[in-house]
Amino acid sequence: MKKAVLLLVDGKIFEGLSFGSHGEVLGEVCFNTGMTGYQEILTDPSYCNQIVTMTAPHIGNYGINNEDVESDKIHVKGFVIKEESLAPSNWRSEKQIGDYLRENNIVGIQKIDTRSLTRHIRDNGAMNGIISTNDFNLKSLKNKLLQFPDMSGSDLAKVVSCEKSYNFSNKIKGKFRVATIDFGVKRNILRLLNDLGVDVTIFPANITYDEILQFKPDGIFLSNGPGDPSAVTYGIELVQKILGRFPVFGICLGHQILALALGAKTFKLKFGHRGINHPVKNLKNSKIEITSQNHGFAVDLDSLPKNVITTHINLNDNTSAGLECEELNAFSVQYHPEASPGPHDSRYLFKKFIKLMNNAKKN
Repeated sequence: MKKAVLLLVDGKIFEGLSFGSHGEVLGEVCFNTGMTGYQEILTDPSYCNQIVTMTAPHIGNYGINNEDVESDKIHVKGFVIKEESLAPSNWRSEKQIGDYLRENNIVGIQKIDTRSLTRHIRDNGAMNGIISTNDFNLKSLKNKLLQFPDMSGSDLAKVVSCEKSYNFSNKIKGKFRVATIDFGVKRNILRLLNDLGVDVTIFPANITYDEILQFKPDGIFLSNGPGDPSAVTYGIELVQKILGRFPVFGICLGHQILALALGAKTFKLKFGHRGINHPVKNLKNSKIEITSQNHGFAVDLDSLPKNVITTHINLNDNTSAGLECEELNAFSVQYHPEASPGPHDSRYLFKKFIKLMNNAKKN
């Protein structure tokens, strides 16, 4: 370990020790309150261009394995923790988290007051920051920061999306064919659809409407992903053409893109929702679901058109957590019902998607 520094764009500075690789990295600094799931967080494409702070004090307790990944690489730009666990204890563990970061050339910082950093972000909002282990000149670091783009207006779906379509069916021949639009899809979403007998094919975010028609899907899944949803104009235009022709299910960024395609608006949250313990109320049955969330933007509830209903509300701040347009066979949620480390309260939504496709086939 060597000296490391984290500088925020507003001038707040934290000094600590290096964690993972040495070097320098810039990104939007945010925080995640989950006590588990750090490997899923690291490999979640939704964290593209972000420096993630973990609020749990010890990270790496149960090590790293080759199964608990949500994509084929680490997507976070940088990682901030209080302290690395150097002796992981779990029968599935294959390596330490520090080794994992070094192998993937991910720069991080540890031995800082993550509680202070989290409170600063909560009070002042998520903001750009820089981690460096080789440049400690504040003026130099600030100049680099000022050149880094803000998350607002950034289309990052095109950065993380697949370049060409591929099938993810685990050699099953499903009853339903689903076209997944890859804005940054997580693997556990695909696994759960497979488990329900769905033959899943993943398409790039910029797929055309004609290509969708040629595939002849039974349903369309709009995946999670990073960045500003309003910047994904090609995705919004595609969904507008799809609506009413195929059943549609969206998650996270897919939820926001569906809302925009229906005529609603989105806005940037002050510091976002990131964790695995966010309470959401299902307005249809008044049940409370504990959910996994990771997003920095939200749908403006006041902008929803008359034919769209709110189905779920985030109980922490009363923001949109789900919507539905029955006449167009489309629904979406802002959170992650597939949550690999848990909780699993909301996995019924995948069965709802199956039912929607089954009814569409009958009709």
